Amino acid sequence: MNTTKALEVDQLGKRYGSTPVFSGVSLDVAPGEFVAIVGESGVGKSSLLNCLAALDDWSEGRIVHHGVDLGTLDETQRAHWRREHLGFVFQAFHVLPHLDVAQNVGLPLLLLGRPDAMRVQQMLDAVGLGGLAARLPAELSGGQLQRVAIARALVHRPSLLLADEPTGNLDPTTATQVMDVLQQQAADSSAALVLVTHSSAAAARAQRMLHLTASGLRAG
Repeated sequence: MNTTKALEVDQLGKRYGSTPVFSGVSLDVAPGEFVAIVGESGVGKSSLLNCLAALDDWSEGRIVHHGVDLGTLDETQRAHWRREHLGFVFQAFHVLPHLDVAQNVGLPLLLLGRPDAMRVQQMLDAVGLGGLAARLPAELSGGQLQRVAIARALVHRPSLLLADEPTGNLDPTTATQVMDVLQQQAADSSAALVLVTHSSAAAARAQRMLHLTASGLRAG
């Protein structure tokens, strides 16, 4: 495989027992490229994203990130890979309620052993939350919480950014603003961005849109 690609997926499949979730998924994503994956509910979009994050196991095929075959890594190695190279934006935000905004955003850097208050503030400014560093999550709106999640996902400069329905809980205006931030920040960091979504508006912003079916991915 061409190791200049940020992410390479070859004939990936996942089953629960004898029940297939998806199969035959092949995909290349270049650094700085934005790819959207759409599909019917229950077709396995979130399961696919969790496999790409090495959070779930897959049944066949390969996932390669910058030349590293994720299938050859044990759980500890996968955790270290995620910590160093991956940013994940969830629909449900997953911010820690007892930490303030700056602490939530700075957590990936803390886990890597390189806390950087200046980088945290830079990311907060970039997502439009520069004055809210000391706020607790309970004091924020849904759109602001999603911006916190984006800043946290990008603060450690990951080369791969995965987003699972990041606008699903937001009103249309806030969803547009959040997508503006996500797309701009991913582009600025040259992160490969893979988004799974039901939103046609969000998917239309991608450089490529792919449809996930039971037999694999097809071009939009």
